Amino acid sequence: MHNVLLVEDSREIFEQVKAALGSSVKVLWVETVKDARDMVGKNNISLVLLDVELPDGSGVDLCSEFQANYPQLPVFLLTAHKQLPEKVMGFTAGAEDYITKPFESMELRARVEAKLRKLEVVKQSKLNMEWKELEVLLTRQEVFVHGDKGKEKADLTALEFKILTYFCHHLGEVIPRDQMLNEIWGENIHIYPRSVDTHVSKLRRKLGSAVDVIKSIHGVGYKFDPTPL
Repeated sequence: MHNVLLVEDSREIFEQVKAALGSSVKVLWVETVKDARDMVGKNNISLVLLDVELPDGSGVDLCSEFQANYPQLPVFLLTAHKQLPEKVMGFTAGAEDYITKPFESMELRARVEAKLRKLEVVKQSKLNMEWKELEVLLTRQEVFVHGDKGKEKADLTALEFKILTYFCHHLGEVIPRDQMLNEIWGENIHIYPRSVDTHVSKLRRKLGSAVDVIKSIHGVGYKFDPTPL
């Protein structure tokens, strides 16, 4: 059974989340940043539902911390605000999804279950992918570049690893920028297509000698084309 951690200082929200998710998952509940750190550190948490405003700190800052320390842990931010800048800030911090309160119980359950299904698929899929230029370890969220100095680890952010993983799952395909925006950032986030170029450019630089595995297709998008072993 999956453990879903709710970090929220409202018992009413806890009761709603618990009822929405039903008996298919175990909902753990804490109210503070401090207790959330302890809970994630001591338990096998599959997903975090994290309020952006907590009594002892910022949920967005905690999301960034979780992404740095537990990059494989998906975080859904909960907020009563609908402003776009706050949502963009949350996604920049590494949030997988954004849920506005008050929320519909059926929608919350559908989003959580969809993410948990994807986690199961990843577990069952090929865990390591390797080519002549680089190696991608999905479960450990690590990337190693094969260069003149041997195998070197690439220091990627959570978002950069997410982009590279997306490329790996679309090996050899020409991927339009708009498609990447919708499937990586989500349709509800208004980011200009050229922002994709900025993030991909940073990713390519960090890949060093493997830079050419990501090819720019003029006027369209990108193609991930590493050399088979």
